Amino acid sequence: MALHAFRPKLLECLKGYDRHALTADVGAGVTVGIIALPLAMAFAIASGLKPEAGLFTAIIAGFLVSALGGSRVQIGGPAGAFIVIVYGIVQQYGLGNPLVSTAMAGVLLFVMGLTRIGSLIRYIPVAIVIGFTNGIAVLIALSQVKEILGLKIEKMPADFFGATRAIGGAIDTVSVPTVALGLACLALVFVWTAFCSRGALARLPATLVVLVVATVAAAALDLPVETIGSRFGGIPGAIPAFTWPDLSWDNARNLVTPAVTIALLGAVESLLCARVADSMIDDRHDPNQELMAQGVANFVTPFFGGMPATGTIARTSANVRSGARTPVSGIVHALTLLAIVLLAAPLAGHVPLAALAAILLFVAWNMGDWSEFARLRQFSVQYRTIMVATFLLTVIVDLTVAVQIGLVLAALFFIHRISSLTTIEPIGATEGGNAALPPGVAAYRIFGSLFFGAVGKLEALTETASGRAPPRVLILDLHMVINLDSTCLDTLEGLHRSLCKRGAVLLLCAANEHPLSLMRRSGFVEKLGAGNLLPDLPAALGRAGELLQTRQA
Repeated sequence: MALHAFRPKLLECLKGYDRHALTADVGAGVTVGIIALPLAMAFAIASGLKPEAGLFTAIIAGFLVSALGGSRVQIGGPAGAFIVIVYGIVQQYGLGNPLVSTAMAGVLLFVMGLTRIGSLIRYIPVAIVIGFTNGIAVLIALSQVKEILGLKIEKMPADFFGATRAIGGAIDTVSVPTVALGLACLALVFVWTAFCSRGALARLPATLVVLVVATVAAAALDLPVETIGSRFGGIPGAIPAFTWPDLSWDNARNLVTPAVTIALLGAVESLLCARVADSMIDDRHDPNQELMAQGVANFVTPFFGGMPATGTIARTSANVRSGARTPVSGIVHALTLLAIVLLAAPLAGHVPLAALAAILLFVAWNMGDWSEFARLRQFSVQYRTIMVATFLLTVIVDLTVAVQIGLVLAALFFIHRISSLTTIEPIGATEGGNAALPPGVAAYRIFGSLFFGAVGKLEALTETASGRAPPRVLILDLHMVINLDSTCLDTLEGLHRSLCKRGAVLLLCAANEHPLSLMRRSGFVEKLGAGNLLPDLPAALGRAGELLQTRQA
């Protein structure tokens, strides 16, 4: 298998790059950088990390994804989809292990792109994507109940039932000022998005407005609410230092499953985001190059205290709407965040956590495709089963289990569907050249795919109907068979042996290239006899007549 060449989209976009494109990219990059500021901190805090982990990820991963990626306008950074995974790793393995699992996921992502697996991600059924996306949105919202209500919970459990029990047990510790501020922020972000998305106010992102208003209000009214400063001591106003995670084999071995989960989720999210971006700018991204860039980004950021990164639909859409033309806008977005961290880090300590919780609740609402639940009755039982099962398993059990079960269900339903389309019908008495089938001859035409799911239909041919003698010659017309696998080939061989024991003959006719190639390579043609493999049905009927005459003689 040929490896994919490493060729970032940026190299293509810089050909003919001019001042007008630079102006558009700088404007879009600054806008997206401002939008990313509150989201980066909120995602990190919700994941059980310090706020700077999200900022450093947005800066470093955002720069690398744009510089090395396969999309013109995709913005990389921390995403809400990783909150549940990272928080679970922190709770189970400790604070330093998300760095190890992220670095391992980065290697997996790069290998996936290098070996061209990126092109296969699109084959994940949409029912699974919607199911786990909606499930993650529910878990994100649940994780923010503690912050928006100001509950006194020392350690929030990572699982659904544990979290609901913890919230129920601490409901008497609700902080009225926190609830009032959180609900006001939630209302403001929805109202601003709905009514201020046009005109001069459109360039002011709702999340930033909420962040500023909540911070000013909490300080001016001296509200007794928890802030970034009170919990984390603020964020450092310097470039992150290089740190070496614990990459021991024993540690890495325990994190294989989380790393695979991060890699798969990052691959799906980034390529879905890139496809959305393609539809907005009428372009086509390189999925394998995008995965390699995501791999580099996720491998590098942990060494600077970062968290998992992927393509982000909200920031990418904002990038396009702001006039971005090339990956330069993503690079500017990362530099804008770096400038904010270096110049305004002390101000972040005053940001109320309730405001960030409101922003995340807004993100969770927009992240879910809730209308799909109302439309479920329009789809097949199989689609509904896959989507609902994936959703419930994501919420109640685990994202990895949900995707695995979803894929198994999708495969089983697909097998059932394809096998139901495979039919074996008796050939009419006048189809062989206007002559009745001779006594002792049975002929069937097979439609569809002969694969392991259709074995039962072939095996039924060996069963003799009650009160009827078995045919002395059995003809199978294969001209409508598009595929033959080794399982059904083995069944054909069994049918041939069974007929031979009864003194009968199997004739095959009109086989297409794919089934014929497998029969030749496996040696089945020699076992059957070259004279018993005919080009069409009339020739098969002629051969059957010859065999009957020979036996009568």
